[in-house]
This record gives sequence, C-alpha cells and structure tokens, in this order.
Amino acid sequence: MAKYFLNYLDELESEAIFVLREVHAQFQNPVILFSGGKDSIVLAHLAKKAFYPSKIPFALMHIDTGHNFPETIKFRDDLIEILGAKLIVGSVQEAIDDNRVVEEKGKNATRNELQITTLLDAIEDNKIDCAIGGGRRDEEKARAKERFFSHRDDFGQWSPKNQRPELWNLFNGKMQEGEHFRAFPISNWTEMDVWNYIKRENIDIPSLYFAHDRDVVFRNGSWIPVSEYLIMHGNEEIVNKKIRFRTLGDITITGGIESDADTLEKIVEEVSAMRETERGNRSDDKRSETSMEDRKKQGYF
Repeated sequence: MAKYFLNYLDELESEAIFVLREVHAQFQNPVILFSGGKDSIVLAHLAKKAFYPSKIPFALMHIDTGHNFPETIKFRDDLIEILGAKLIVGSVQEAIDDNRVVEEKGKNATRNELQITTLLDAIEDNKIDCAIGGGRRDEEKARAKERFFSHRDDFGQWSPKNQRPELWNLFNGKMQEGEHFRAFPISNWTEMDVWNYIKRENIDIPSLYFAHDRDVVFRNGSWIPVSEYLIMHGNEEIVNKKIRFRTLGDITITGGIESDADTLEKIVEEVSAMRETERGNRSDDKRSETSMEDRKKQGYF
C-alpha cells in the first residue's frame, strides 16, 4: 500500500480548517477579526476553503482606528465584495466622540490601546460569542501563551493562568452569559509559514507588503511612514526610502524596513534571513517589556 504524506503547509492548513469548523460548530455568532494584514487575509482564505462551496459563515469585523493606511481600507472593501461577506466596523473615532475613550496626547500618542474599548463594545453590541483572530505564537511572548480557544470573562479580560486544557485537540467552548471566546486557528504558524502559504496559494495581499518608495522618518529603530497623523519630533527629517512593511497596523506606529523585496519570492528569501521578530518594528510593543500582555489582559486582540 502506498503511504500518504502531507507536507507541512498541508498539515498547518488542515489544523486551521479544523479549528475554524470547531468554531462554527460550537458558537452561535462568531466573527473573523479583520485588519487587512496578511494574517487575517490568510484566515479569510482558510475560511473560504473550509466551507467551500458555501460562502464564509462568519462576518468580518474591523476595528477602525481612523489612522489607517489608505491602501489597507481599499483592500478590505475590495475583499469583502469578492467574498460576499458581511462587514462589521467598530470605530475608535466614534468612541472618542462619545467620550467612551480619551485620545492620547503628546508626540508619541497612538490610538492602539483605544481599540480595546471599541473592540469590546463591538463584541457586546453585536452579541458576538467568538472572535477569530490571526494571532500566532511566534509573534510575541504573550501570544505564545494563547490556546486555540481562549476564554474571556464577562469584562472581556484575558487571564493566562485561567485557560482550559486542549488535550487531544478537544476544545471546550462552554461559557457563562456575557463571556466570550477568542479563537486562533493559525497559532502554530510562523511568519515564514504564512509567506510560503501566501506564495503557494497565490493569495492577493496589499501592496504595502512589497518594497516601494515612501516618505518616512527614522524613529526608535524603524522607518515610520509620513502621514497627516504623524507628529514630528524636533530633530527628525523626512526622507524618501524604498521600504516595505512586515506587519500592518495603525499608520502612526507601524514601522517599515528598508528592502528591495518587490515579489513574493524575494519576500520569502528576505524573511528566511531575518533574525528579528516582525513586531520588532511596532512602536506599541516597545512601550514596555509587557505591553502586549498588559493590553491582552484588558481585552486586546
């Protein structure tokens, strides 16, 4: 009898599709958290494969800081139209206008942490019982602690020490009223896996991931894109560089890297030689040693 083998990308894809189908089976109103970044794009692609030929049974939910890359918003809207999926948008600007949150002041102000209240409000308002995220364990040490099914209490808070065992990939999605879950189908993927999968599946991604000329300033070891939201520091100089982004978030905190990688093949080659995590260029993760875990405990992605 001939032996049957799956390559590692097939195994990762199979595992992620299994988790997505478990979410569909155990929850009443799940959504995919969609930022327009490569991980959530891969999630949408996996959901499409998991339920083909039916449409994706989940709405996509974007927490909009109002400080986005324009390319990301256009990509989001185009993808929603292609998928025929429902889009839910939680607006940080509306939360500020309603005095739900207070905008940060100062030269290092961002709206990153303000997303927490908007996210939890959107989950409660839309009666969402499971939010599917594209977080991966290799990204950051707090995300390495996540389970596939991650419990949140009725305040939306995460307790790393109060998560359920997942022996033999058995997931327990039982919860009390007001609580919800986060699910992370691509937890076991690495950045390299994501890029190899995007290349293999020929998945469309925003042009921001490819090397391009852009006006930037150098801050905290990263090239921060110039935008109408950027508050310049006294000694900073705007220069034009050929850069690309390894991760996409709020435009005020997402740093790029100098690169000539303008094709998927070149990106895969470049990432294979990287020795720094992709979130090493995110200003929000540099505020303190535990900034990601502190935010996650409050309800962050």
